[in-house]
Amino acid sequence: MPDSAPAAILSLSDTTGAAALAQAVQRGGVDIYATGGTKAFLERNGIAARGVAELTGHAALFGGLVKTLHPKIFGGILYDRDASEQREEAEKHGIVPVAVVAVTLYPPPEIDIGGVALLRAAAKNYAHVTVLCDPSQYGEFVAALEHGGPSREQRERFAIAALAHTAAYDARNVQRLEGEADTLPDRLALFTPRAQALRYGENPQERAAFYSESSAMVPEQLHGKALSYNNLLDLDATLRLLSRSPLARRDGDDAVRAVVVKHTVPCGAAQRARAADAAREALDADRISAYGGIVAVDARLDREAAEALVGVFLEIVAAPEFADDALAVLRRKRSLRVMRFARTLPGALQSERRLRSALGGILVEEPDPHAEPERLRTVSRREPTEAERRDLIFAWDVVRHVKSNGIVIARDNVTHGICAGQTNRVSAVEIAASRAGENARGAACASDGFFPFADGIEAAIAAGCRAVVAPGGSIRDEEVIAAADRAGIALLFSSHRHFLH
Repeated sequence: MPDSAPAAILSLSDTTGAAALAQAVQRGGVDIYATGGTKAFLERNGIAARGVAELTGHAALFGGLVKTLHPKIFGGILYDRDASEQREEAEKHGIVPVAVVAVTLYPPPEIDIGGVALLRAAAKNYAHVTVLCDPSQYGEFVAALEHGGPSREQRERFAIAALAHTAAYDARNVQRLEGEADTLPDRLALFTPRAQALRYGENPQERAAFYSESSAMVPEQLHGKALSYNNLLDLDATLRLLSRSPLARRDGDDAVRAVVVKHTVPCGAAQRARAADAAREALDADRISAYGGIVAVDARLDREAAEALVGVFLEIVAAPEFADDALAVLRRKRSLRVMRFARTLPGALQSERRLRSALGGILVEEPDPHAEPERLRTVSRREPTEAERRDLIFAWDVVRHVKSNGIVIARDNVTHGICAGQTNRVSAVEIAASRAGENARGAACASDGFFPFADGIEAAIAAGCRAVVAPGGSIRDEEVIAAADRAGIALLFSSHRHFLH
């Protein structure tokens, strides 16, 4: 029978920091019992450890599937040290008190059973047991051992972390297994860690926080004030606007794109060979709306581009890379938030599963992997010129990020008129055209939804647009096509619509 010294159970698929942890535990007079791979690792590092079979008195079964699922282990974790009858029962059955449980779970696709059970049992009895589920916790625990051991408050925090960890682990396994059926899951489990507390929500009377599974999805802040709830919403919308649709990528466009967003709505976008030109023209597209907005560029930001941006009051400037002298320029603005993001992030945001609350529940959508590729076809008698086609694809690439009813008027790869959120598509065209002014003449016009009547395309024609792209599907498509032919403009229909609510 094992001696009466308290025990530590170590079962680690990730041995990061395990040697230092084990040494600190042993210095505290605690015997270490480890599962096979962990025991071998410790011994290679000169640390004596016993196998869990010495604690259970039973060999591992079924190729190691059953090692720790035994009353000698779970009794040692769970019994109440403050209850005399339970202490007597533990002594009667030769159960050694377990003081520490450290487990890192098997990564997918394996499903860990014993490790999850150990973590939950130790978390349940946190009054007497310290549970560690992540190597990042070892430093705090070792420091506490040097001062008499972790406090009850620390053990409780470790227990909460362990329960959250096992809940998230189970949720990921459910989603992975359901995902193999190539459908949206039958049940949705969210156990996403909090990445950042926020001062308040959209308004000061509301509470808010930001939660994220992956640090790779969170841009790095290089300068400026703390991010707010609204900043994060706007930054998300801005980075999505940098992603190129398959149509734009097929068009072979490798120019730098700069975008300006205000209140999640695009107010300027431009593509040019140089970042400075793209940034300047995106701002010039609507400088009034750009005030207090967010600018993002999908290329390295140089000093010239930075100089173009600091002349306008902005909340955020974002880019995948900054020249040192560009950062020096941007840092002149004490409050300006400067964000660096991974080049792959805009595309990742477009392909992710999207969640929104509604009616006390959650709406979920994601790109359909079986959807047909988007196609554009000319339905008017006149084909667009090559320049018009480029502008149509650029405008169409922007309008998918504009809230419905959305209209974008663009020429020479610069937006000149954007209108979002109208309940009337004719009004949306008229507002976008009024913002474009003379720049609407010879421009391309994109509509996120079909024109239900000819009056919408007639408003674009009246403004001077010479090419229009919209989804097909209206029962009056023939009337819309006829209006285009009467005016001699090019009209393209897309096989997809891009409503954004």
